Amino acid sequence: MVVGAGAGAGVEVPALGGAPLVGSLFELKSDSLGTYLRARQEHGDVVRIVAGPPGLRAELYCVFSAEGAQQVLASESANFRKDNPFYQEIRDSFGNGLLTSQDEDYLRQRRLVQPLFTRRRVDGYAEAVAAETEAVVSAWERAPGGVVDVSGQMMHLALRTVARILFGTDVEATVDVVDRCFPVITEYVLRRGYSPTNIPRSWPTPANKRAAAAMDELYAVCDEIIAERRTRPAGEAGEDLLALLAAAKSADDAEFDVTELRDQVLVFLLAGHETTATSLGFALHLLARHPEEQERAREEIGRVLGDRTPEAADLERLPYLTQVLKETMRLYPAAPVIGRNAVAATEVDGHAIPAGANVILAPWVTHRHPLHWPDPERFDPERFTPEAEAGRPRYAWFPFGGGPRACIGQHFSMLESVIALAMILRAYEFEAVDTEVPVSAGITLRAEGPVRCRVRRLDR
Repeated sequence: MVVGAGAGAGVEVPALGGAPLVGSLFELKSDSLGTYLRARQEHGDVVRIVAGPPGLRAELYCVFSAEGAQQVLASESANFRKDNPFYQEIRDSFGNGLLTSQDEDYLRQRRLVQPLFTRRRVDGYAEAVAAETEAVVSAWERAPGGVVDVSGQMMHLALRTVARILFGTDVEATVDVVDRCFPVITEYVLRRGYSPTNIPRSWPTPANKRAAAAMDELYAVCDEIIAERRTRPAGEAGEDLLALLAAAKSADDAEFDVTELRDQVLVFLLAGHETTATSLGFALHLLARHPEEQERAREEIGRVLGDRTPEAADLERLPYLTQVLKETMRLYPAAPVIGRNAVAATEVDGHAIPAGANVILAPWVTHRHPLHWPDPERFDPERFTPEAEAGRPRYAWFPFGGGPRACIGQHFSMLESVIALAMILRAYEFEAVDTEVPVSAGITLRAEGPVRCRVRRLDR
């Protein structure tokens, strides 16, 4: 329920205790995910967290319930916008693409992009996913000591896959640049996005210069590929996603200009590889720690696929493997924190949220809410049988967001993840080397260090 900006409906939001001068600033910097978990455990489903010294203080209104998440993302989504400093830093670095645009820009972009992400169109990418996965499967035979860092390897696989789908034969021209430039830019975005104050990007500091150089290199390779693609004769542009984006037109003949094309490409590169890589890497980590579940998934894969290459239709034929991925995304959501800004004062779960408030949703916390997830830290793919899913609120699990801004690529992410995981598990048995993996919240969830598994080839 949205109320007037000056309304005082709803009870006051309880505050998490912190240090006298800086509140929870250092807790959030050192362990934001743990801080959000503690806030819910101590104060319930709506909690206010104060961080920073007087004059530079930020107030975060954290919403942890499934019902609150549904209100923010779906039923009252127009009242909660991507207007916070973090999204602005992403815009300034990766462009105003589908992830960050708003209002008419967003609606126009969504209308142009939506036809390229229909189920039928996305299913056509299965062959590219399988080809890139086969290259990884073959390369692991030469892993030193039979140990691989599944986090780093899945990042490489997902990047090559999305680059191949975006650029077709121009994969090699982009992968090295993205590999080199993305970490520099994302660290820069994180540092500025969470800082209470920032100097202008134009000032020639070492950090600004490093980020600007990385952005220039990344933009240049995208612009070069786009320019070459637009000079191709009609009928020779190809069927990769960039060609389809360049040719996309809405019902009123609107299309992307060159800058908008680059913005979409950058957002797809960002969102299209880090999120899927997170799910795949942690799925292998969890299965390596749970041999019974690993063997059950492998038995299903062998029974359904035999020796043939998986295809899009196999998603429905591999329900247990899909449950494994969903449970992985519950425990390790690629977007562990989602920020919004409240336009007007409103109530969430009976608590008053003022106009202008920074609102935080945390799938990391909601996915562990004891009301919907008994023994929440336990890995249990049986939580995602159809019967179990039907008994929970829609937003008890929302790794792809929800409402009108739900991730447009969620079917592609599931397609890629199921095919890749099926091929990898059919080829290798996994044993965890790193049983505990610290994580942190960046633009996406990040493993703080390697996620090593010992692998043993099965099909040779």
